[in-house]
Amino acid sequence: MKQNLEGQQHAKILIVDDEAQITRVLRTALSTQGYSLRIAANGVEGMEAVHTWKPDLVVTDVSMPEMNGIELCREIRAVSKVPIIVLSVRNQEAMKIEALDAGADDYVTKPFSIQELQARVRAQLRRSSATESDAPQVISAGDFYIDIPQHRVVVRGQDTHLTPKQFDLLVCLAQHPGQVLTHRALLHAVWGTNADQPEYLRVNIGQLRKKIELTEEPAYIVTEPWIGYRFRPTGDDEF
Repeated sequence: MKQNLEGQQHAKILIVDDEAQITRVLRTALSTQGYSLRIAANGVEGMEAVHTWKPDLVVTDVSMPEMNGIELCREIRAVSKVPIIVLSVRNQEAMKIEALDAGADDYVTKPFSIQELQARVRAQLRRSSATESDAPQVISAGDFYIDIPQHRVVVRGQDTHLTPKQFDLLVCLAQHPGQVLTHRALLHAVWGTNADQPEYLRVNIGQLRKKIELTEEPAYIVTEPWIGYRFRPTGDDEF
């Protein structure tokens, strides 16, 4: 228990909110607990911080410019299991539910109690710490065997050499079988600060397909027009 407590006190928390008054309150409430904090003014900045800073927990407002909290939850969930706490006002019940459906783990209603916020943060960090060691290092699904620490990919029983970016791209897809991952989510997951260059994604998807697909018509990495890509490890509609 002592070790978990010490780990929590050194946790990195990302605060995503465009209201200076709220961020000041959150900074004060959480810095006194020993957490390392970073502030982002909107979802776009928040998503960038998720990739470059890799926080242990995200606290985000719902209503923000450029990318709101609901969109941010979806983007984060496409690439990460980091706990997310959303902030909402009392008359935003529908938006609160939408945020939870989008992947948020908990919510705190404004105006909120500092003690309640701190308790909810501790609870989410405890849950995350308890499951972190269970994160799979090997993905075995359908025609694919991926050993992440060894950087090894086996497709239909054959070792397949991938470049580092192709490997990261395949891992990201394989961790979410059957789910549609948006172009933006994949770009953020693999390229981070270069996420505004969709050509990187298109080229690497094309090269990855050449190495894993059996036919010219993709069966494993399926294009969802105008949205992104879906990974099917068996090459059919099972996923």
